Amino acid sequence: MEGIWNRVLEVLAVYGLKVVAAVAVLIIGRLVAKVVQRIVEGIMAKGKQEQTLISFVSHLTYAAMMAFVVIAALGQLGIQTASFVAILGAAGLAIGLALQGSLANFAAGVLMIIFKPFKVGDFVEGGGVSGVVEEIQIFTTQLKTPDNKLVIVPNAHMTSDNIINYSAKGTRRIDLVASIGYGDDIDKARGVLQSIVAAENRILKEPEPKIAVSELGESSVDFVVRPWTTVADYWDVKFALTEAIKKQFDANGISIPFPQRDVHLYEHKAADK
Repeated sequence: MEGIWNRVLEVLAVYGLKVVAAVAVLIIGRLVAKVVQRIVEGIMAKGKQEQTLISFVSHLTYAAMMAFVVIAALGQLGIQTASFVAILGAAGLAIGLALQGSLANFAAGVLMIIFKPFKVGDFVEGGGVSGVVEEIQIFTTQLKTPDNKLVIVPNAHMTSDNIINYSAKGTRRIDLVASIGYGDDIDKARGVLQSIVAAENRILKEPEPKIAVSELGESSVDFVVRPWTTVADYWDVKFALTEAIKKQFDANGISIPFPQRDVHLYEHKAADK
């Protein structure tokens, strides 16, 4: 009986120290992981990174450090960790292959948050969709279209092609084409267009609006009308100018030729009669 008791004490002496060491590694490692997590959060916060990215990276850092701490604790118990690490690596590879689409979206989301090609509130075109950015998440970007539809675009799609940010510069140029007939006076038409542009107070003085003859078409002389306005006023000014051009051309006896396709359609209908 005494021999058995001595054996038990011997085992406790050997493995008890290993258990104590493993527990100490877990406790100290957890404290260190928490400190490193707070350091990462502080550095990213000073760099004015998005809160979503800060939270994700800090938690990812903590999880990675805790994985090393657990492996170190198992090593203190005498458990062979090489095979354990190999199993974790194989499992990670399998999960990565299964979630490669999600990982691509995650990587694209991180890049967008870091490099900021657009921000919440910008009107952008990307991933085959145009709209106002409502939220930028790690995996997706939410856009609100002009007709008030919510579109959720995977981040990988947003970054797979060109991104057009219409709000980045604060101003936009309106591109209109005003056509007159060959029998109309070009100088008179230019004067009418200049008066229309001058009367619109939402048009910017700088850069100076451009009005010029751009093309001699098959059935019309085409003017380009290119004034500048703020992004917020773009559509309202464009619609107002289009309406004003039609009204002022009519009031001044300036004809607006039919588009060539409409002329052909009219000719075919006349021939049928």
